[in-house]
Amino acid sequence: MLLNNYIKTDFTIKDLENITGIKAHTIRIWEKRYNLLQPQRTSGNIRYYDDKSLQKLLNVALLNKNNLKISKIAQLSEDGIILKARELALRYAVNDEAINSLKMAMFQFNTSLFNLTYNQLLVRKSFKDVFKDVFIPFLEHIGLLWQTDTLTPAHEHFISNLIAQKIHLNIEKLALSEPTKTNTIFVLYLPENEVHELGLLYVNYELLLRGYKTIYLGQSVPLNNLGHLFKLHDHISFVTSFTIYPLDEKLDSYLKQAEELLANKEYDFYCLGRKVDLIDISKYSSDFKFFTSSIEMLNEL
Repeated sequence: MLLNNYIKTDFTIKDLENITGIKAHTIRIWEKRYNLLQPQRTSGNIRYYDDKSLQKLLNVALLNKNNLKISKIAQLSEDGIILKARELALRYAVNDEAINSLKMAMFQFNTSLFNLTYNQLLVRKSFKDVFKDVFIPFLEHIGLLWQTDTLTPAHEHFISNLIAQKIHLNIEKLALSEPTKTNTIFVLYLPENEVHELGLLYVNYELLLRGYKTIYLGQSVPLNNLGHLFKLHDHISFVTSFTIYPLDEKLDSYLKQAEELLANKEYDFYCLGRKVDLIDISKYSSDFKFFTSSIEMLNEL
């Protein structure tokens, strides 16, 4: 199937609500009172909007969030709204403007816009700050859009791969330096069938930045492979992340198997991800450490 068939160019009012955070009721009021958007209609009289309307509403939402009244925004020209949003972003380094650009890059499959946005961020932020201040909230919003069927798997894969490329580039720079902390080695992996690795990739970057030695195994690693790594080091800190797998009903059995596999060995076992909230952590020894986010884990090191 051609990629163009995936490109989302028409948006329902519910899509606009999910993407911009502006309630559908409010959008309708703005349309009626200020003629802010001009929706088209299907043969069944259902509103739909093009990507220019989405871009405009993202800028309007940004200005309104930063205390510019909607009545004043409505008096601006199309170009005036864009200019005002850019001025605001440059003056206050507003992360929302960058997140809006990433949303448009994703929906348009626009690699150039993604790279332009990323490079502009690097002018005033370190990569670490770009990831924490912009990529993390953006990815959290992507999760919400996924749940509401506002985007397709193609959109998610496209933008995730672009972000992964940036993490890999920064990891490569750090990999040229020798580790300064050699008392333990971090082994990072995802369980079998788990492929959501952006968070784990970023943890690898942060550990290297802090001087640790890491072994990055990546996606879908069988649990029974982990024991072999003790041939390399006496103490290993494992880091894994549960987003989709193991399935909810298999989480406890997975962790019990890990305990049995690692019995009588020196280790720490860091578990990250949204599924951590489903685990009864009182069942496990102090060797197991549970965090709902990578940032939370890194703050504990």
